[in-house]
Amino acid sequence: MQSANSKFGLMTTAIHAGEAPDPSTGASAPALHMSSTFVTDQVAGFSAHDLEDDGNFLYARWGNPTVQMLEQKITALEGVEDCVCLASGMAAATAIFLTFLSAGDHAVISDVSYAGVAELARDTLPRFGIAVSLVDMSDLAAVAASLRPSTKLVHTESPVNPIGRLTDLAAVSKLAHDTGALVSCDATFASPLGQNSAALGIDLIMHSVTKYIGGHGDAVGGAVAGRKELISKIRGESAIHHGGVMSPFNAWLVARGLSLLPLRMQAHQSGAQAMAEWLEAQPQVTRVIYPGLPSHPQYALAQKQMTNTSGMISFQVGDAATGRRIAQQMIDRLEIVHYAVSLGHHRSLIFWMETQGLMDTSFRLKGAQLDSYRTYGGDGVFRMSVGLEDPADLIRDLAAALA
Repeated sequence: MQSANSKFGLMTTAIHAGEAPDPSTGASAPALHMSSTFVTDQVAGFSAHDLEDDGNFLYARWGNPTVQMLEQKITALEGVEDCVCLASGMAAATAIFLTFLSAGDHAVISDVSYAGVAELARDTLPRFGIAVSLVDMSDLAAVAASLRPSTKLVHTESPVNPIGRLTDLAAVSKLAHDTGALVSCDATFASPLGQNSAALGIDLIMHSVTKYIGGHGDAVGGAVAGRKELISKIRGESAIHHGGVMSPFNAWLVARGLSLLPLRMQAHQSGAQAMAEWLEAQPQVTRVIYPGLPSHPQYALAQKQMTNTSGMISFQVGDAATGRRIAQQMIDRLEIVHYAVSLGHHRSLIFWMETQGLMDTSFRLKGAQLDSYRTYGGDGVFRMSVGLEDPADLIRDLAAALA
C-alpha cells in the first residue's frame, strides 16, 4: 500500500516526506529551527498576507521550516494537497469552526466527540450566533433531517471518543455535499493510516497529533489537512490571526514519531485485537467495544471503511459503582498500564469514564441520543489505549487489576 499522492510506500513516505539532507551541513536528520525570525534577501511587505507559497520564511508565526516539514509529512500520508499544524488538537478544531462559520450559519456536529469539541459546540459557537445541531452521526436519517440551507459545515468524528461508535463517512459526506456544506472529520482515533478520509469525502481531516501521529506522549499539537484552497484559509485565519501556531520543537518531536507511524499502527492494532478478545472472555467485563471484533455493532462498516482498527478499546464492567471500584483497583495494582488520560502513545493508558459525569458536563444527551450512547457506553466505560508493550504482559497486568 502506498500514499495516495506519493510514488512510494507508506513506510518510505512516513520517513522521507518533507525531509532532505541539510544543504549546508549534509546532516541526514532534519534540523530543528527554533528561530522566531528569519533574515531575508527579498523586499517584502510586512503583512503575512503578502507572503507567497514558495517565498522565504520571515516570522515563525507565519511559517517555520520544521513545522512545514511535519505539514508535508501529514499531507503525503493523508493523500491531500496541504496541511496546517497548530498548537493542539483543540486549536485545530477551533480553526475549522472559526474559519468556515460566521454568525447566521448553521453547523451539524457529532453529538459524541472529544469533550473539548463537545463543549465548544454547545457553549461557545452559539455565543457567536452560530446555530448548532448535535446529531448522532451513526443515524443517517437524523443527519439528513438536520441539514438546512444555512448549513455550512458538518463535523463528524470516527471512531468517536470515548465509546468507539463509527460514522459512515462516505454516506455523511454525500448528504452534506449535496446541500453544499463542507465536511470535517476528527480522525484522531483512526490516525492517517486507519481510514482513507479524503477518499471517503472528507474535506477537512483533523488530528490531535498529540496522539497517534506523535505517538510518544511528549508533544502537544494539532493538524488539519485537505485541499490547498481550504487549508490556506485556515492558515490565514487561525495561524496568523488567532496565533495558535505549533512550536518548532513540538513539530520536530511529532515528526520523529510520525516517521514510524506505519510500524506503530500495525503493532497497536495487533495488541488491541489480542486485548479485546481477551477482555471479551473475562467474567468481570460485560461489554467490549472494538472495531476489530465481530461483536462491534458496526463491524461490517469497520471492515469496509477502516484500513487499521487502531488501538482504542472501550469496555464496560457493570454499573457505575463497580466501575469506580475497579478504577481504584487499577490505580493501586497496575504496574505496566498507566492510569492516565490521553491516548495513542507507545505506553498503554487506561481511564474510567462515567456516563453520568459526561452527560452532566460535556455531552448532555437525552432521549434517543442518550439511549444510543448507552448502547455503547452503559453506565461508564474504561477507555484503554493499547500501547506497544507485549500483549501477554498487558493481559497479566490487567488481569491482576480486574481480580
